[in-house]
Amino acid sequence: MTQNAKTPEPTGTVADAVKGNWVDRLAPEFSRPYLRLSRADRPIGTWLLYLPCLWGLALAILATGSPRPFDLWIIVACGVGAFLMRGAGCTWNDITDRDFDGAVARTRSRPIPSGQVTVRGALIWMVAQALVSFGILLTFPAAAVILGIIALAPVAIYPFAKRFTWWPQVFLGLAFNWGALLAWAAHTGSIGPVPVVLYLAGIGWTLFYDTIYAHQDTEDDALIGVKSTARLFGDASRKWLRLFLTITVILFGAAVVLACINRSVLSLVIAIAGPWAMGWHMTWQLTRFDADDNDSLLRLFRSNRNAGLIPLPFFAVALLV
Repeated sequence: MTQNAKTPEPTGTVADAVKGNWVDRLAPEFSRPYLRLSRADRPIGTWLLYLPCLWGLALAILATGSPRPFDLWIIVACGVGAFLMRGAGCTWNDITDRDFDGAVARTRSRPIPSGQVTVRGALIWMVAQALVSFGILLTFPAAAVILGIIALAPVAIYPFAKRFTWWPQVFLGLAFNWGALLAWAAHTGSIGPVPVVLYLAGIGWTLFYDTIYAHQDTEDDALIGVKSTARLFGDASRKWLRLFLTITVILFGAAVVLACINRSVLSLVIAIAGPWAMGWHMTWQLTRFDADDNDSLLRLFRSNRNAGLIPLPFFAVALLV
């Protein structure tokens, strides 16, 4: 083999997976189709599900005044739960979308349409992930357990949303930001205005990043009749993305103000700088948005992990002052 020769991609690699991901390189071969079904080769979705949990917990700590030892378990449990439930949700999505996925260039290499996993095998895998996640959920207070069970509704509905509405990203937002409510309830044992406002901010964020993501498939989606905000907005997408950015920052800032209402002015100022800084990252994404460049769209979508991490150091510092 010459020095310039390229190493072939591992068998079964999904087209839009991160190149050289740990599933393709390190996972036992028998497990790879199932890990790909769970999107373990594309960790951005786990981050996008996990980050609202961290926001909810951080604001709960700011509101109540101090962290508790149980918060360490909330951080770990929400991380593992995000991985498992994202995996279960993606498996369910691929089961319901298997015919659509087979007709779209970017998704026809996924495990079910490519024949790596049967529908029966996928169903068993989905249930296994959900059951382990439920076992973790049972370690939380009753209010969080109830919220976790209710969260199954938007997860179940989301794959069908693109069939009946131009706004399936709203249903994704309802599912992906539930952790803001759950983590708050896990810390406080109840629910209140702060996590609700934070939840709405997260939905605005999801509309932003998933509209960017959906622009990769607009041509194929039009051919097979799948709806999305990307198709709905078309050339006006940049204007709508700016609106979602504004909604996200305003609502996130409002949640911070409500959480810090009994804290010092300095603490409030530092904490509210978190959503503001996140908004600047989203603005940076908007300046680089090109609906015709799929590689750039995917990079921008993945960059929302960094966007969502930005507020957390501000919240940590705000707690100390």
